[in-house]
Amino acid sequence: MGNPKGFLEIKRKEAGYRPVRDRIGDFGEVEQTLNLEDRIDQASRCMDCGIPFCHWACPTSSKIPEWQDAIYRENWEEAAKILQSTNSFPEFTGRVCPAPCEKSCVLSLHNSPVTIRENEASVIEKAFDYGYIKAKPVAKRTGKKVAVIGSGPAGLSVADLLNQAGHSVTVFERDDAIGGLLRYGIPDFKLDKHVIDRRLELFVEEGIEFKTNQDVGVNISFSDLEKEYDAICLAIGAMKPRDLPIEGRDLNGIHFAMDFLKQQNKVVRGDEFSKQERISAKGKNVVVIGGGDTGSDCVGTSVRQKAKSVLQIEILPKPPEEREPHNPWPYWPNTLRTSSSHLEGCKRRWALSSKQFKGENGRVNQLEIVQIEWTKDAKGQFQMKEIPGTEETIDADLVLLAMGFVHPIHEGLVAELGLELDARGNIKTDTQGQTSNSKIFCCGDAATGASLVVRALDSGRKTAHSIHRFLKK
Repeated sequence: MGNPKGFLEIKRKEAGYRPVRDRIGDFGEVEQTLNLEDRIDQASRCMDCGIPFCHWACPTSSKIPEWQDAIYRENWEEAAKILQSTNSFPEFTGRVCPAPCEKSCVLSLHNSPVTIRENEASVIEKAFDYGYIKAKPVAKRTGKKVAVIGSGPAGLSVADLLNQAGHSVTVFERDDAIGGLLRYGIPDFKLDKHVIDRRLELFVEEGIEFKTNQDVGVNISFSDLEKEYDAICLAIGAMKPRDLPIEGRDLNGIHFAMDFLKQQNKVVRGDEFSKQERISAKGKNVVVIGGGDTGSDCVGTSVRQKAKSVLQIEILPKPPEEREPHNPWPYWPNTLRTSSSHLEGCKRRWALSSKQFKGENGRVNQLEIVQIEWTKDAKGQFQMKEIPGTEETIDADLVLLAMGFVHPIHEGLVAELGLELDARGNIKTDTQGQTSNSKIFCCGDAATGASLVVRALDSGRKTAHSIHRFLKK
């Protein structure tokens, strides 16, 4: 701990966002960076607690106090080494992680935690700038071959660690570019795609082979992979979106959030779409159904596409502004979260249920909603009840369904393999990430259900260790 009184002498200072009027005109990253002196000051606020709850809360068990101290001493190389010892991609989590570590920081008791996430992003960017992050090709190969199906954070983590262990790794991706959710599910204003490409260039130098447009089970046979590779890891995500099967769902202008976000990410990189294909919010009254991060991303994207209005609705009640007694520190706070996108021009409403879509000439133009209240039954289970007389109809020229994901897509590969599924439809694994087929492993959202990038990343790392032990046998 560089400064024992840092948390007393220095206040929390965030880098903040670019001005709204500037950032809504492009898809550049919205977050700014602090100058070097301020960043070192922020790291000095870490108290190196006897029990580091930040370390406990981080899914990757990041050694947070240690690399905060390295920042304070301006030893960016040491900080990067400590950070990467548990996290393959701090440049991703430093941008998009909701930072459970900060919510569990002891200073959160006073609503002023260490700026851990921003400090993390600073460490890895300094390490790249100073040339500390270099390709490290493996000196000796084991002769074992591993196929990783899916190239999101979980798949890339698996590939990284197994390649470092000397195994020959090939990553198969059904899309036209590597990155999975990082590439197509997160807008550029939160994660510029050069950050992904920079890391991929290192992986290629280190010997990982990437194959795109490879839909295993469709245009490439899984049985052929099984014959060629000693182990296979499924990292296909939980991409089956939750639908809203109400009257009028078949009207044009109603889209799943990921279709909208993916297309815009392609447009940013230079792809072109016909007028019929393009999902555009320009000049429209946009309604985003779903109050999570994906819905927030739809809001920010709609604002940049020059929507006439943007409304985000959520079926759950509005969260409290501060922690409630039954939700104490250091657990994750179930409180209201406001993203950069919400600050750009968006209305938010809670405790609303969608009744039906209405339209003209086959295209949606209205959504009928009703207010609801949540109560508990005798067993303590929440129940939803419509409030009579609160029905209303709102304008909706473009509706984006952002209600989360239910499980991996079963059609195709999962159905073909006949792997055992859990009660929620995810691929069932044991504690080692092994499926009902001993040669096939699974990690990330495909095994756990949709969750955070940092959890997928950690799941991939743990599964890589299991595959390594399996191959050694």
